[in-house]
Parts: sequence; C-alpha cells; structure tokens
Amino acid sequence: MSGEARVTIICSKKDRASQNIKNSLLSLRKWENAESVIYTVFEFKNFRIVEIDEPLIEQDGLDKKLAACGLPANILVFASKHRSKDGRAILTVHPTGNAGEAKYGGLAGRFATAAPQAMRSLLRSLKILTENEDYEITLECTHHGPSELDVPSVFVEIGSGEEQWLDEVAGRIVANAILMMNENEAPVAVGFGGTHYAPRQTALILETDITFGHIFPSHSLDGLDVHLIKEAFLKSGADFAYFDRKSMNAKQREKLEAIIESIGFEVLKESDIRDMDGVPWQFCNQLRQKVKEVCPKGRPKITDKIKCEILACPGCICPKVKIARINPALLSEAEKLDKKKLTKFLSDHNIAYIEYDDGRFAHVIIALDSDCARLVSQELTEECLEIIKKYYDVSVNKGTLQITEKKFSPKLANSLGIPEGPLYGKLAKGESVVIGGKTINPEMVYETNKRMIKLSYD
Repeated sequence: MSGEARVTIICSKKDRASQNIKNSLLSLRKWENAESVIYTVFEFKNFRIVEIDEPLIEQDGLDKKLAACGLPANILVFASKHRSKDGRAILTVHPTGNAGEAKYGGLAGRFATAAPQAMRSLLRSLKILTENEDYEITLECTHHGPSELDVPSVFVEIGSGEEQWLDEVAGRIVANAILMMNENEAPVAVGFGGTHYAPRQTALILETDITFGHIFPSHSLDGLDVHLIKEAFLKSGADFAYFDRKSMNAKQREKLEAIIESIGFEVLKESDIRDMDGVPWQFCNQLRQKVKEVCPKGRPKITDKIKCEILACPGCICPKVKIARINPALLSEAEKLDKKKLTKFLSDHNIAYIEYDDGRFAHVIIALDSDCARLVSQELTEECLEIIKKYYDVSVNKGTLQITEKKFSPKLANSLGIPEGPLYGKLAKGESVVIGGKTINPEMVYETNKRMIKLSYD
C-alpha cells in the first residue's frame, strides 16, 4: 500500500489537539498499519496518517523526507492546535510561511506551497459540521513554519486552549472535514489586508466561488516588496489579488497595485468577485482581458442573463467573447437623462457590459457571439433615442441625430431688464411675466442649442 502519493495527515505526539484529531480519524475509518522505520503510519484508501515526534511548525523539508521513505504525499494536512489569549472556541485553516522574521519555524521571507482548494474544502466543511456547535470558523493569515515545502500544505487547527484541544467533538469535526476534502477548480486569490483572522477573505470563501492561497494582514503590508509578493503568487498558484480595502490606506493600495500589475496580475474588488459568482473562471478571465483591450479603465459587469446562457451548457468549450459598440456621446446623453432605464435594459439582455469606477457606462457591449452583440447594440441605440426624445426635440437625418435644446438664458433675461429672483423662476418654468407694463414671454429669454450625434460607431 505504501509508495503511492496520498493525502497525508501529519500529527505530532507533542500536540494534544493533533492527537485528538488523530484519534478521531482512527475511530471513523478502518485504517491499516503501514510499515515505516521512522514514523508511525496508518493508511485508508487515498489517505495516510503520519505521526511524528517533533513540533509541527518545525517540519521544513518533511515532504522530501516522506518521499525518501516511500511515503510520498500529494498534499500535507497538518492537524494542529491553535493558541490565543482570548480562549475562544475556534477552528482555523491557514497556509504557512513568514513574510517577515521567522519567530516560529520556517525561514524569513519564505512561503510554503499553499493548498487553496483544500483550504476552501476544509473551511466550508467545518462551517457545515459546526452548525449546532459553539465553534467559530475562520481562516488565518499566513504565519509560522514550515516554509520549506514544495508539496501543497495546509494547517487545520483546534483552539484556543486546552479545553478545546481535548474536546472530542472538535476532534471529530476536524477529522470529518479532512476526510471530506475534495479538489475543485475555484479561482485563487492572494489576500491583502485585514486582521489576522481575515474576516473578509473567510466570508468570500464561504459565500462565493473563489478561494485563497497566501494572505497578509494589514500590519505586514508595509514590509511587502516585489520579491515577496511574486513568491506569494507563485506559491499560491494564484489568478488574481484581493484587497480588504477598508483596512488599508491609499498609499499602501497604490504601492501594492503597482507591484501586482508589474508582475502580470490584477486586483479584483469584492463586487467583481461577487459579480462573477457562478461563472467559470476561464470565461471571467477572458472577459476581463477583452475589457483591458477595449476599455482599460473599465470593469466588466456580468448580467444574470448571460450567466444563465453560459451555465446552460456546462460541458461546452468556454465561449469566446464578442463585442459591439454604440456611439459614446449618444449613450452618455441618454445616461444623464435616465440611467435607471438603461441599467434595466442592460440587465435584461444576455450580455456583459462595462462600467467605469465612477459608475458611468462604457459604450461597449459584450456577448457570446457577434450577432447577439450587434443586435443588442442596435437595440441599445434605439433605447437611447427613445429616452432622449422624451426630453428634447430631435430629428434623425442620414444616420445623424440632431438634438434641439431650449434653455432659459439669464443673460437674455437681464438684457430685457428682468431682475434676478422669482421672475427668473417663472420664466424658467415656461410662464410669462410682466415688467414695466411689458409682457415678457418665455421664448424671449430662451436660447436654442443644437447638437449633432452620429448614430453609428466606427
């Protein structure tokens, strides 16, 4: 049985919580003893328990040692205790390594290879299994050793004191979460900002389709440089970065964004992550790349309609995104008049669209095929026309829209001797006024402006 790469659970004889989890694992399945000169080993299907004598945080190079003994691992799960002064009942999951000084194992400025999919599976299983228990479930930021592991690894811990370490209920919950571990293909983020317990990152794993590799708390951000960030992305197998923005200052955000962009990644906001929920990352990534090409300062918005279209064909090859455009001046004119109606129009179609950071719409329509993109862009043009017609006198000639706008002119009113005040208000509302025995009609103090907008976009 030995010699096969397995999910390898590392338990230390010096860790009471670790022993608690090991005993629960052994009681839940029929394990077989495996021969090893150095370690105590138990095996069940694709799982292996390896019991060691040393502290878990000092296991740099353990993956290579196990392989040399004929016990190769495809993932290392360290079953551990968690210690904190507040003594609360807590179950945690985290990657290991040291962004700064190595006070508790590992090397300074080094990170172990993270196991983002296992972290996601463990955290979500722990959440389900503790539904009727008084344990808080959370991620922790990257901290302590080991840092020198090439095989993906994760710590799962019982805390925060001896009462919890010895709690058989907690031991059984963690053991079951380990045995329930499954691999998926969730997009992976490197997390920046927040407290040690990473509440925003925890919520995103529990509530969306993403997961995290290495995570850095706010207090460590000033010490991060391009080398450390590049290493974190590499050891996480990450697709993008996530900032807990409210926990960071502008200077930190600007510095980190510049570094992350320089190494070829981007920062997604929480709204971006939630917007792409339920959509394959391959499509989201392709969509974001297209947006970078056509509208570098914009962000894609994925409608529920296009999500349904993509998910209706789960076995299909990821569709290619296609674009069409309308005249930006036309869209801007209509958006100023009735943004709510345009938002509804966009949401009701099988498309994605683009928003700028200030909330304005970009003039690009994105769909799964060219015909759909063109059709929606034509319909959007008509929708903009209908909005503008409600507010202005318009005419269309040879593909050009002429907007005629009549506007009250304080300058003209003043030239006719009308003092600024209530009479201005009446004239602006379209009412005539009498001054010095002379009747002033609204059209006498209105100026006419004409604007031309081409309806097609080249």
